[in-house]
Amino acid sequence: MATKHEQIIQHIGTLGIGNKISVRQVAKDLNVSEGTAYRAIKEAENQGLVSTIERVGTIRIERKQKENFEQLTFAEVINIVDGQVLGGHRGLHKSLSKFVIGAMQLEAMMRYTERDSLLIVGNRIKAHELALNEGAAVLITGGFDTKEHIKRLADEKEIPIMSTSYDTFTVAAMINRAIYDQLIKKEIVFVDDIFTPVESAYYLKTKDILEKWYRLNDESKHSRFPVIDDKQRVVGMVTSRDVLGKDNQTPIEKIMTKRPHVIQTKTSLAYVAHMMVWEGIELMPVVDQSNKLQGIVSRQDVLKALQQIQRQPQIGETIDDIISRNLDSLDAEQTMFQTDITPQMTNQLGTLSNGVFTSLISEASSRLLLQAKKADLVVENITVYFMKPVQIDSKIIIKPNLLEVGRVYAKIDVEVFNNKKMVGKGLLMAQLIDR
Repeated sequence: MATKHEQIIQHIGTLGIGNKISVRQVAKDLNVSEGTAYRAIKEAENQGLVSTIERVGTIRIERKQKENFEQLTFAEVINIVDGQVLGGHRGLHKSLSKFVIGAMQLEAMMRYTERDSLLIVGNRIKAHELALNEGAAVLITGGFDTKEHIKRLADEKEIPIMSTSYDTFTVAAMINRAIYDQLIKKEIVFVDDIFTPVESAYYLKTKDILEKWYRLNDESKHSRFPVIDDKQRVVGMVTSRDVLGKDNQTPIEKIMTKRPHVIQTKTSLAYVAHMMVWEGIELMPVVDQSNKLQGIVSRQDVLKALQQIQRQPQIGETIDDIISRNLDSLDAEQTMFQTDITPQMTNQLGTLSNGVFTSLISEASSRLLLQAKKADLVVENITVYFMKPVQIDSKIIIKPNLLEVGRVYAKIDVEVFNNKKMVGKGLLMAQLIDR
């Protein structure tokens, strides 16, 4: 039988898109405490079933597909521009295909305004009405309101009409930046993108006996399995080391390793890779906030995903992307590198920033290690113990030197020069991930 928490989430899933949801109403409808209702609504928000918007409340939304992640919804626009909804609340979950700035004559404006677009305009009442009739949402800039009949029209057509105190140029810049930021986020891989769901995963229960471990081992060719209790919560892990010398009738709960490392679907791939290397873990259970098993992630899954990322074209550039693109090798063995200090790499004083300096050391070390050991690194520690200011537009040379390297560990000394003078020096220690 489903728990009260699960019943509430199921109830929310049956509500129509655009419905407002309140803690008090859910608690009343399902005869649960407001605390239980609040926690379930928060879980529904994590699952993408609802969205909480300031000054609007919590509304039921359509769960987004990952491939459409770069599209903004009108609810997200409200948060971006710190606005308020004047009408058409039930359409906030819809996505906008483009936005149009209404800085032209009315007839010209309507040629560009189409269904699922967003018209950004001032207090031009006729433009508000025409846009809504075309199926386009409206964002009124300058903090202006609109007429009551326009609000009723928005409610009737379930198309949002919104207002913000920002001017038109600022609003357009903010939305543009939000789309660009989301394109960068799209490249970040999470556990949710790669994990094997519980329906396809192998696991054991606390009441099982060791004989079942051998059966799963034969079926899956795996040797590590999460252990769950009667409430589906992960309570342990059993590996080949745990079963050595044990009788086949031994209960799993007697031999399992308790309190194993677990991750959630929103954990980043980079964190998982670091954990697996650092702790020497081959497989990790994926759980929800109640520690219930959702699936598993293996080291093979992580390595495959890392290799796939490297083959993907870049969509939005981060600082690390800029650093990597501008770092050129000076020799075939990739033991020396050079780069120009661009404006994006400097601090407020116009000199190379400490953060970028650290990233340059990491990138040069990573390339050296890739050439020498055919392995990627996960940085454990970087010590920068000498540095002089480097001006904008300077050209620097980076010389990483491999001091120690083993099967899973490396130590690299890095020297940085500008005009043949040393400007920085660092020591990097890292764990290795074999390709």
